[in-house]
Amino acid sequence: MTYSIIIPTLNEEKLLSGLLESLSKKELKEKYDFEIIISDGGSTDKTIEIAQKYADVIIEKQKNKMQNIAIGRNVGAQSAKGEILIFLNGDIKLEKPNLLFEEIKNRFIKSKYLAMTCCVKVFPDEENISDIIFHTFYNYYFHFLNLIGLGMGRGECHIVKKSVFKEVKGYDERLAAGEDFDLFRRIRKKGEIFFDRKLTVFESPRRYRKNGHFKILFTWLINSVYIMFAKKSKSKVWEQVR
Repeated sequence: MTYSIIIPTLNEEKLLSGLLESLSKKELKEKYDFEIIISDGGSTDKTIEIAQKYADVIIEKQKNKMQNIAIGRNVGAQSAKGEILIFLNGDIKLEKPNLLFEEIKNRFIKSKYLAMTCCVKVFPDEENISDIIFHTFYNYYFHFLNLIGLGMGRGECHIVKKSVFKEVKGYDERLAAGEDFDLFRRIRKKGEIFFDRKLTVFESPRRYRKNGHFKILFTWLINSVYIMFAKKSKSKVWEQVR
């Protein structure tokens, strides 16, 4: 199998079906040879019921055991059969799923790059001017971080060669936040990361609407600083916004 799509979930009944439905078309799966793995963190809504309609593998959290998103992604990766791991968040949309696979196939698989990421924007039908300014700046900024050797990729879309993922020992499960930055920071020390500006995934704006862009920006920055210098995240828990 070429690709494993790993989606960590926690109470994503509102948005998960849209993503899974777009990925589960018969012609798409036959053409690109991939599996869909749902790694659930203990959902109490209809997330598992929705996943059962589309996913090839569903991994449920063990009872009485804590699980953050880093653990969820790692657990999903352990079950993956594909040589290319595609980590997507459960609240995203893919405008053109076939473009995702074509970009990976043509620009990543046989390249020198160890990992790949792309631009992130909010759902077009919910985007406002603040979203446009925020994401335009940060997409260029995150691209720049990869160019200068620091490494960065939003957790909404991480694409990593399985051999590389194993070499760096996956996501740091001690981190409640910033695990996406940390993974790409460690990968970047070993080789180059491809930031694909032709590819965009769209995320829900729910967190920006609740907390505001400035608070989220500050949280990202402070967690990044803590990870670089203290080897831990400042945030003890990453708040659910549903």
